[in-house]
Amino acid sequence: MASSSPFKYNKLQGRRVLVLGGSTGIGFCVAEAAVEHGAFVTISSSNQTKLDQAVSRLQSHAKAVGVSPDNITAKTCDLSNEDTLDQNVIDLLEFATKNGKLDHVAFTAGDALVLPKLNDVTPDQLRKSSTVRTYGSIFVAKHLPKYINQSVQSSFTLTGGSASWRPSAAFAIVSGFGAGIEGLGRGFAVALKPVRVNTVQPGAVHTELFSGIPEDRLPAVLESFKKESVTGTVGTPEEVAEAYVYLMKDSFATGGVVESNGGRLVGDSKDEFKFS
Repeated sequence: MASSSPFKYNKLQGRRVLVLGGSTGIGFCVAEAAVEHGAFVTISSSNQTKLDQAVSRLQSHAKAVGVSPDNITAKTCDLSNEDTLDQNVIDLLEFATKNGKLDHVAFTAGDALVLPKLNDVTPDQLRKSSTVRTYGSIFVAKHLPKYINQSVQSSFTLTGGSASWRPSAAFAIVSGFGAGIEGLGRGFAVALKPVRVNTVQPGAVHTELFSGIPEDRLPAVLESFKKESVTGTVGTPEEVAEAYVYLMKDSFATGGVVESNGGRLVGDSKDEFKFS
């Protein structure tokens, strides 16, 4: 039966959305899109300066689209420290639900990727490479049932990557972490039901993380990504954000993976750029 709601196609109107990693890149654009849909949005980041700048930008955008800037709140949350990770996640969820339980959580948090060569990897490097993305996702899932509305209308969306399915030598270890995120998404979908859990699989997306690439090498890296995609482009955060919005809206989607990678998994790999 068709819904008689005036927001039939704007299913985020008035919903509460938390975006971890929402100060920059994909996460910021997810928050921006949720603001456009009239949602109450909370963003988190480990960097207070970046968080303040993001809030200012989101509030300006809210005014431009006729949404109250009061819909936007923010709190720092450091996911990189194993000793405080559990409590930091609790503090964030408590803050984000001061005025009501959450409807959607998007986990886009990440730090600069450490890419040790396989023959040089150490246990410490493995921990540092997985703490934010993997451990962080797990601890959010651990505490989320208390803070989110228990309904198929609610969702938790993780972030993987196309390197899990099309790895390079330099991404051999990272590809395993990404595959693990997809596995967590499927497991969480069962463990957290009726809340829906899915994973977005971005390809090469030009975000602030590219700032770690030397400026003189960046054009070659971008060109290599273009060549290995079917679209012949490098993704933008605004494009990929649409996948997260879709997964918030589709109450029949859970345990799945949505790709936004320019066709990278079916592209020609002969021109693949070598990082090592």
